[in-house]
Amino acid sequence: MQKILVVEDESVIRTALRRLLERNDYSVAEAASVQEAESKHILSDFDLVISDLRLPGAPGTDLIKKAGDVPVLIMTSYASLRSAVDSMRMGAVDYIAKPFDHGDMISAVERIIADHPTTRAANSPQSPPPGSEHRLAGMIGNCPAMMTLATHIRKMAPTDSTVLVLGETGTGKELVARSVHQHSKRADKTLICVNCAAIPDTLIESELFGYEKGAFTGANASRMGLIEAADGGTLFLDEIGELPMEAQARLLRFIQEGEIRRIGSVHSRKVNVRLICATHRNLHSLSAEGLFRQDLYYRINVLRLMLPALRERGKDILHLAERLLQVQAERLGKGEMELSPKAIQAITTYQWPGNVRELEHAIERAVVLSDSSEIDNEALGIDLELVNINRIRGSHGIHTVAHHTPRNITSDPAEDLSLEDYFQRFVLEHQDSMSETELAQKLGISRKCLWERRQRFEIPRKKTSGLPGRSRKAVS
Repeated sequence: MQKILVVEDESVIRTALRRLLERNDYSVAEAASVQEAESKHILSDFDLVISDLRLPGAPGTDLIKKAGDVPVLIMTSYASLRSAVDSMRMGAVDYIAKPFDHGDMISAVERIIADHPTTRAANSPQSPPPGSEHRLAGMIGNCPAMMTLATHIRKMAPTDSTVLVLGETGTGKELVARSVHQHSKRADKTLICVNCAAIPDTLIESELFGYEKGAFTGANASRMGLIEAADGGTLFLDEIGELPMEAQARLLRFIQEGEIRRIGSVHSRKVNVRLICATHRNLHSLSAEGLFRQDLYYRINVLRLMLPALRERGKDILHLAERLLQVQAERLGKGEMELSPKAIQAITTYQWPGNVRELEHAIERAVVLSDSSEIDNEALGIDLELVNINRIRGSHGIHTVAHHTPRNITSDPAEDLSLEDYFQRFVLEHQDSMSETELAQKLGISRKCLWERRQRFEIPRKKTSGLPGRSRKAVS
């Protein structure tokens, strides 16, 4: 069972949120301040921390660093939305504006926990210490998966063993290959990158192994192959799963014997090449189906590097997006640009099936088309409502949020009070002594939002009648 810590100084909201989460099978602990959370609980024991932004004493954002790799969801009012955005820049995984619906909160919690499945494991003693950022060959990342990747690269790079890089399309497999080469003993030698999927099957062998003059029609002169050209350095074969079977057989001999033979030649040539391969496909399954040579798979699967998908990189996503925005704005001469609150929420909640490549292209498109210095989610081409629907459906099948019928507002405060009930109770109890502006400020919302909530819960604004003691009928 996932463990959640709720840090909220308003006892009614804290209790209501705890009961809401417990009804959805989460184990919940409570604290009224950052100091109480630290003194009573071990933050690394939780899968998620939900904290109000404004707390007595230290602000909720202090929990971001104190929690380490445990994700922190910030609750905030619409009035302090910019502060919520700043908290995400500090490392909060997301924010949710108050007042919010049960469904909004549960879907946010499900999404965040699903995106951080190994949070507590990442805090084990074997993990690299939080905050030790690794930057290798242009890679930006501070999440546990990226720190582990950087550690493995440093260990593997000095060897001459073959490396297999696995990861989804767009995760940056070529960047990893360049990093391995740059940290190896061959860093001052040639690195040749070959996309096996981009070369026609009829040309792949001649491109890799070269050919002699007269070997086939059109071979008017001898030509060195890419493997031979990489002699002394590194050869990176991207999308090796797309190699035709004939080329796989020749590649296997090169790996086994360290020699190649040009097409049309009777002599073999010794070469000293470090091989790095990459693919987004499951080579083990392909070899079992006879679509990839099993002996070649075993030869290239010596050292293996697994790249995380962008959606699994947590706090890295926003840092990466802002860095890409800065690069694109400078390249296109747009001056300083920033992401709007909705753009930040969209970037951190969208699944990014195309990973870093898709993010880079989305930001480049937004910078080109934007007429202002602020990028919003529409410029990025991300529909927040559609994203939230897809995330809810994708978590555990289709998740249906039940409609919660308001309880009698005169019920005892110790009963199971929902967030909607809290809103109704607060408005009905204080609207005689507070103006609409004061009510909105106390609830942490705008006057427009207060009006919308009144309409939703059928609590019309009380008209001034001048009749003292006149009671108002509560709408249940």
